[in-house]
Amino acid sequence: MTYRLGVDVGGTFTDLLLLDQASGAFWRHKTPSTPHDSSQGILNGLAAICGEAGVTPGDIEFFLHGTTVATNAVLEGKGARVGLITTEGYRQVMQIARSFVPGGLAGWIVWPKPEPLAALEDTFEIRGRMNARGVETAPIDEAQIRDVLAQLRDSGVEALTVSLMNGYLNGAHERRVGELAAEIMPDVPVSLSHVVLPEMQEYERTLTTVANAAVRPVVGSYVRNLRSSLRSSGMAGSLSLLRSDGGLMSSEKSEEHPVALLMSGPAGGVTGALWVGKNAGIHNILTLDVGGTSTDVALIENLEARRVRTTEVGHLSVRASALDVKTVGAGGGSIAYVPELTGALRVGPQSAGAVPGPVAYGNGGTLPTVTDANVVLGYLPENLLGGTFKLDREGAKAAVQTIADKLGIGLMEAARGIIDIVNENMFGALRMISVQQGYDPRHFAVMGFGGAGPLHVNAVAKLMGSWPAVSPVSPGVLCALGDATTRMRTETARSFSQPFSATEEQAVLDQLDEMAEQTRGELRAEGIAEADITVQFELDVRYEGQAFEVPLSIDPATLRADGLEGVRARFDAEHERLFTFNMDSEHELVNLRAVALGPVLELGALQLPVGNGDPAEAKIRDHELWADGRMVPAVIYDRARLKANDVIPGPAIVVEMDSTTLIEADCVGTVDACGNILINPA
Repeated sequence: MTYRLGVDVGGTFTDLLLLDQASGAFWRHKTPSTPHDSSQGILNGLAAICGEAGVTPGDIEFFLHGTTVATNAVLEGKGARVGLITTEGYRQVMQIARSFVPGGLAGWIVWPKPEPLAALEDTFEIRGRMNARGVETAPIDEAQIRDVLAQLRDSGVEALTVSLMNGYLNGAHERRVGELAAEIMPDVPVSLSHVVLPEMQEYERTLTTVANAAVRPVVGSYVRNLRSSLRSSGMAGSLSLLRSDGGLMSSEKSEEHPVALLMSGPAGGVTGALWVGKNAGIHNILTLDVGGTSTDVALIENLEARRVRTTEVGHLSVRASALDVKTVGAGGGSIAYVPELTGALRVGPQSAGAVPGPVAYGNGGTLPTVTDANVVLGYLPENLLGGTFKLDREGAKAAVQTIADKLGIGLMEAARGIIDIVNENMFGALRMISVQQGYDPRHFAVMGFGGAGPLHVNAVAKLMGSWPAVSPVSPGVLCALGDATTRMRTETARSFSQPFSATEEQAVLDQLDEMAEQTRGELRAEGIAEADITVQFELDVRYEGQAFEVPLSIDPATLRADGLEGVRARFDAEHERLFTFNMDSEHELVNLRAVALGPVLELGALQLPVGNGDPAEAKIRDHELWADGRMVPAVIYDRARLKANDVIPGPAIVVEMDSTTLIEADCVGTVDACGNILINPA
């Protein structure tokens, strides 16, 4: 028997999903996260889920893990102290940056400039220079380099970055500095820019390499601790981490290249949604991942998630492939308040988090949250998790009443106002990734997951005009399902920077083939068979004179068949979709990337027994909830007892271990063959 364990560590809960690869059977478990040392929560969950499934940790062959360790290190400013070595004359590269100030014309007056990840006093220049063709024009001075490295060692830096001008074309100088660093400061991890990001634009290359260095010690110690804890618990299988772009990387590789993990957490939900969409036959999906603190949204077109070339975390924006996920501060724990100045209701981004949490949880929370409003309106029934988790409805009412009093309206109107605002916030985030990118949301389904996603997905679908609204199987642990069902991925990049007219097609193909072989080799080293590896190419193209590129994904066979002419046509079509116009300028090929992918997990979803369309067997009890300005009768159903083809008329509530689905009054839910609930207007 081979088992795969997906583990997603969130701020509030650690979700685990154990999958039997042979039968498709799965077990799920939620355990509170342990922020001081996340591996503790993981081991608690591992013991519990193995107990439920009747297996030992030794039976688990693949341990697949989405983590926010790198993200939190950046957001909380807990990265390592980084030393930076640059070319003579470029010491201020991190300070000057791109001279971009967010906000209006006077933005610079009020903008607190973020501290660069490598301080100026830890930045040193060295002699030596490569020209723009990668030819040495001035040699390096080893005595000077030794001197600089000794100063950095004595100053106590915890990680080192080497980023020299034009290093992406010829890494000889950087490599030599790396060799000397290994000799002079052997305990300090070294990141070389031509290894981390071999692309032009020295600021982006330096920033990405410095970010990589800053999170290396944190991620490294986390991964090593986790690996040894798992080994001592008897798990001998492989440990892989989820990359920002939705692929997997081995834990050893992640210690060297943690900059690829910055969006690891949210990527799990998107890969989980892909898996559900594939099995449910839904190809265009907007994902709505609602947690306690924030909501992550992404767009999937034709079962391909949109990727971007920049990963943004807080004010840090690095060059690393990531799924195009946008985050807004609207979640189940978002706090509602009425500012004195405007007297208008506001919700979030402040959150009650896991501690103390919403008032209804009875853990000492006092401020009204979105969860409390859901409880007051009857959308979250009091007895959750089969009665093991009781909600304090009276406490929630008292908290929301404070908002009602400030606004001078009734309790129910105030609670509904809180829900309407948070739904609008989610709608705004979804517009950013659909309408503003040139996609019509009416051609997409909305999938709600995370603890609170299925509560809001019906209302958000109504705002978007995106049907059906989907509540997937086990929505609360969908991120862990994504971790468990995705595939290995690795990529390499080179700058090319030539106009199409001066480009030999064969030269492009030769270079891409060489890069493809390199990425294949990396996957073979992970123990993946050559026959299971597929390669894809990505080309960054722009009109000459533009300052940004449009990335195009293309498979090798298509590129050979259609050539650069086909690439030009694809670029024009994409440019037109994004910006509604094309230009007559020459096309320029800026960067080349080769991506190698491991095998797809061929595993069918479990089929539910087929029912007669009447969900009466799953009915728990009658209930009342607020709809259209009054309390109306509704029914509560148990998701575990629903059958395929059951039709659930709204208003109704479907409860399960890890989430609650709300079907609104003028809608109807249908259970599909795999157990997903598809909600459409009645």
